[in-house]
Amino acid sequence: MPSFPLLAAIFIFLLSGVRPSHPLQEVHVSRETIGKISAASKMIRCSAAVDVLFLIDGSYSVGKGSFERSKHFAVTVCDALDIGPERVRVGALQFGSVPHLEFPLDSFSSPREVKANMKSMVFKGGRTETGLALKYLLRKGFPGGRNASVPQILIVVTDGRSQGHVAPPAKQLKERGVTVFAVGVRFPRWEELHALASEPREQHVLMAEQVEDATNGLLSTLSKSDICTVASPDCQVQPHPCERKTLETVRELVGSALCWRGSRGTDAVLVALCPFSSWKRVVLTHPATCYRTTCPGRTEITNSRGNHTQLLSACDSQPCQNGGTCVPEGLDRYHCLCPPAFGGEANCAPKLSPECRIDVLFLLASSADTTLEGFLRAKAFVKQFVQASLGEDSRARVGVARYSSELMVAVPVGEYQDVPDLLRSLDGISFGGGATLTGSALWQAAERGFGSAARTGQDRPRRVVVLLTESPSQDDVAGPARRARARELLLLGVGTEAVRAELEEITGSPERVLVYAGPRDLFRQTRELQGKLCSRPPPGCQARSLDLVFALDASASVGPENFAQMQSFVRSCALRFDVNPDVTQVGLVVYGGQVRVAFGLDTHATRAAVLRAVSQAPYLGGVGSAGTALLHIHDRVMTVQRGARPGVPKAVVVLTGGLGAEDAAVPVRKLRNNGVSVLVVGVGPVLREALRRLAGPRDSLLHVATYADLRHHQDALIQWICGEAKRPVNLCKPSPCMHEGTCILQNGSYRCECQDGWQGPHCGKRSLRGDAPEARGSRRDPSQQLPRSEHPGR
Repeated sequence: MPSFPLLAAIFIFLLSGVRPSHPLQEVHVSRETIGKISAASKMIRCSAAVDVLFLIDGSYSVGKGSFERSKHFAVTVCDALDIGPERVRVGALQFGSVPHLEFPLDSFSSPREVKANMKSMVFKGGRTETGLALKYLLRKGFPGGRNASVPQILIVVTDGRSQGHVAPPAKQLKERGVTVFAVGVRFPRWEELHALASEPREQHVLMAEQVEDATNGLLSTLSKSDICTVASPDCQVQPHPCERKTLETVRELVGSALCWRGSRGTDAVLVALCPFSSWKRVVLTHPATCYRTTCPGRTEITNSRGNHTQLLSACDSQPCQNGGTCVPEGLDRYHCLCPPAFGGEANCAPKLSPECRIDVLFLLASSADTTLEGFLRAKAFVKQFVQASLGEDSRARVGVARYSSELMVAVPVGEYQDVPDLLRSLDGISFGGGATLTGSALWQAAERGFGSAARTGQDRPRRVVVLLTESPSQDDVAGPARRARARELLLLGVGTEAVRAELEEITGSPERVLVYAGPRDLFRQTRELQGKLCSRPPPGCQARSLDLVFALDASASVGPENFAQMQSFVRSCALRFDVNPDVTQVGLVVYGGQVRVAFGLDTHATRAAVLRAVSQAPYLGGVGSAGTALLHIHDRVMTVQRGARPGVPKAVVVLTGGLGAEDAAVPVRKLRNNGVSVLVVGVGPVLREALRRLAGPRDSLLHVATYADLRHHQDALIQWICGEAKRPVNLCKPSPCMHEGTCILQNGSYRCECQDGWQGPHCGKRSLRGDAPEARGSRRDPSQQLPRSEHPGR
């Protein structure tokens, strides 16, 4: 009878999901023919008036590695094009969540310029919105092209995993005379590539990973027209039998095992035989015909298998280590694109990494809430980090501690210099169980986590605590985290989405937090962690007084997922300010079908409270109006009675998708005329003209491609806010006087001239019958209104 742990292991394995397909293209030809195909790819040349546009998939499903191979394929094709203003024009457009024009067809007139700009394209990520990119071309045409006066060739390089329909827009493009090639990367979905490609489809569907074969196939198809020519009359296009293979993972019934299940209608537990399955890999083949140009010549292929030769490149041996990306350069050459931690090393082999002198203490949650599985996963991540980062000359020293209700330093920092010994010691760390007292663990780690490894003075390396947890803490973390940071410890957090906000509070910045979606995603974080270990984010303007209000578009045009990304961005920005009533006050307004003040300027006196309140801000839906929201801020948020402080700079940051911003020009002008700075952050394909009218005299406008890209613009936003915080302040703008009182500047101070029936410093108190007339006005010393940190001599 199998034990319960065995059954649990089987259950987890069955739910792990089907692995992605592994495509492989093979051509059934002789070794000599393979050599002729390779030689021909360098002899075909396209020289005519033609527009060639590369539409390159830069989504997360493709990944940065395959994106680099796509660029390499495009550059290789450009080598065969007679690029010039009157001959072949080349342009490039990258797409993910939105299409992004890299360079139009009329930008560059030489092969050198085109290839240099193709190589400099930066991976953007996002969803795979292929259909959206095709519709962009239907609306705009080929950017910089010569319309339909010359042949138009569209080369779509994608994995074929679009999140929308591609067949209708692809059909419309082809009906307009555009020749479409579909070139697969990574693990392509063949049926979508066929839907994209022109007829005959077998001649217009290729595989970018096999760059020379794909280049030959594309040029062979074009050579049937007058566009491409070959250098030798002995070269000819011939059909060859080929196969596209897919390695599928299927479930297969193995047998039965005892399991326990309840019986309906009774309290009894029955033992029964339950079927269980295993995964089996099956190779599915799809016969096809590949049209290739062959020329006289011979190239020896060492991996030939007689008359059934697989098209291979130098990258098939996977020479690049530690997550490096192999880019083939012909059949026997390649180069490696290495992660930052391994740049400059041959084949991305382990190097001195991280590059600064650091002592690293990994703090692993080992509580009952974390579970044994989560603890083992965290321990495996540490082992991977050690293997990837520590070499013979490494200046990084590693220690490991586990915690639940108590902290146990299992491997003191610096105790093991030999990597195999360190790995063996990690295997011996056992699971603890108990409560999740992260705050207590941080306190103890700051006190004794580095032990004798803690050197002093200039000889002391940077000390880093890397916290790995999947469970919220059962004790306070803010105080211990502040204490640890005060002792010059860099805190980094690695965890799931459930603990993101807590990790941001512990580390002091979202930039020091790595969030993973599942086990596989966790092990992709090694390179990110290496990059953060020595990073030093630029400081914000923490010592300056400021009243800051964020206005978030929570309308239906934004959607709940994008609204959550805006919330994360606001939390990230708030962490850069010293939030308290004497320095920075933060307020938040959300707007959709209505306008709602999530919290006012004087609601929360600490940064932790602001972070929690931002996370709890409601998504509203409905039709939003930025103008209504800004008027609400002017009348009911940036006022003395609602916590605004006279003599303190004031700023409003509006985050919007652009819809509903048409009516905001007058409210924005009203705020600015009253001394409130306004920055508009437009996200996505916004109404640019509407937002541009809101920019104001200092061009206070940021445009962000996608909501996921907001985090990349945080420094620009902080720089703008800090610049506004330094500008001169008019004590009467906005007016501190309530109930239509008049603010009058006088000798460096101000006074409020109150309307009949009101009195007090800010006209906030009803006057009693018989009060003296002069009581209606009150002169104020501005120092009484400024925060304590702004007083002279403080």
